[in-house]
Amino acid sequence: MNLEIKDIKHLFKNRDKNVNKGNFGTCGILGGSINYTGSIKLAVLSWAAMCSGAGKCRVIVEKDLTNAIIPYLIEETLWSLNNDLDKAIMNLDSLAVGMGWGINFSNKEKLAYILKNYPGKLIIDADGLNILANNLELLNSTKAKIILTPHPKEFSHLTNTDIQNILKNPIDCAMKFAKKYHLIVLLKGAKTIVADGSNYYEVNISVPGMATAGSGDVLSGILAGFMAYNEYNIKSVAAAAFLNAKAGLLAEEKYTDIAMIARNTIECIPTAIKIIRGSDL
Repeated sequence: MNLEIKDIKHLFKNRDKNVNKGNFGTCGILGGSINYTGSIKLAVLSWAAMCSGAGKCRVIVEKDLTNAIIPYLIEETLWSLNNDLDKAIMNLDSLAVGMGWGINFSNKEKLAYILKNYPGKLIIDADGLNILANNLELLNSTKAKIILTPHPKEFSHLTNTDIQNILKNPIDCAMKFAKKYHLIVLLKGAKTIVADGSNYYEVNISVPGMATAGSGDVLSGILAGFMAYNEYNIKSVAAAAFLNAKAGLLAEEKYTDIAMIARNTIECIPTAIKIIRGSDL
């Protein structure tokens, strides 16, 4: 089913006047590594999350990375990991993991712990997907409500399927994997597919300007922020994907498909929300 604004407009309704940050959830961003700190990347993720409506955002990094990321955080809070992953993810409504992480045994252990113990909405991206691809058994006993955000190459690795088959049959491939593991797949591409094994949505907004480093990170940040205060279902996930694509389209119109960068998408999130709210479609 092609997603239209009328399908998701209610998720962007005006907020009541008598509310506070606690009404809109807390999201977490867990990533970075010694070899690739990704400080700005994690900051961009957290900016995207806050602009997408989360009440609070917690950026979680290894202790050695705290000094590198502190200069980039203002509204967000920072958690320095010191063998206290259980406390770091406590009381988070949503959590995005894997960005700039690196593939190693320590991060496999972290992902395994999160999948076993974290009951919230879990977005797995980037190196989180690469770790998961070799350890799919971790999905068999999870408490988390999982959203996977692969591009076709990552999905090929996850499913052990030829990438050309995925490109030819993206809906079928996403639906089968989502049904098998009881999760939501957001398969990125010119046409984004969001599937839960029973139903699917297509976000049919093609933005060539988003073919640039960091665009996937912005999407994960938007998902983390949006899912912090919305229910876990394909409509909410598809709404976040639509917001990302619409903001990207606005950024492309402003900066051109050649000159736009990922952060430009975040700049355009407010205008995209206004358009979704104001549409009579």
